[in-house]
Amino acid sequence: MPDNVFIALTFASALGAGLMAGVYFAFSAMVMPGLRRLAPAEATRSMQAINVAVMNPWFLVVFTGSAVFSLVSVVLSFARWGNDEAVYLLVAGVLFLAGSLGLTAGYHVPRNNALGTVDADGPGVPERWARYYSEWTSWNHVRAVASLAATILFIAGIAAT
Repeated sequence: MPDNVFIALTFASALGAGLMAGVYFAFSAMVMPGLRRLAPAEATRSMQAINVAVMNPWFLVVFTGSAVFSLVSVVLSFARWGNDEAVYLLVAGVLFLAGSLGLTAGYHVPRNNALGTVDADGPGVPERWARYYSEWTSWNHVRAVASLAATILFIAGIAAT
């Protein structure tokens, strides 16, 4: 594979991981703290609305595209094994796939789906919201850090070529 194609694919991986790091950072730094300022019923309804709104073509293209480019980077790492950039690509791709895609699919989506079934005016909402907020946000920090670290490693892979 020519270096310019490799660099373009790795740049796309870095861009996607960086965009997702920004999304996760925005949730950790602004959205979730903003929701925490609301009453539990309002916060629950707001997060339910956010979870519906996030299912849009813009987000889904970036989210799934980032995962696809990260998977391509993992494959490229083996194709370029022995070159300086190979380890950067492998670690970045696996880190992004596990830290973004894996946590989202295995941890955040099930909690979002469960929150979607909650009657915001029903009993136990304050406790349920507090637990959701704390657990969801903590693991969202992990997604943000993993995505940012993957971005840095993808860039390091380009620099190593």
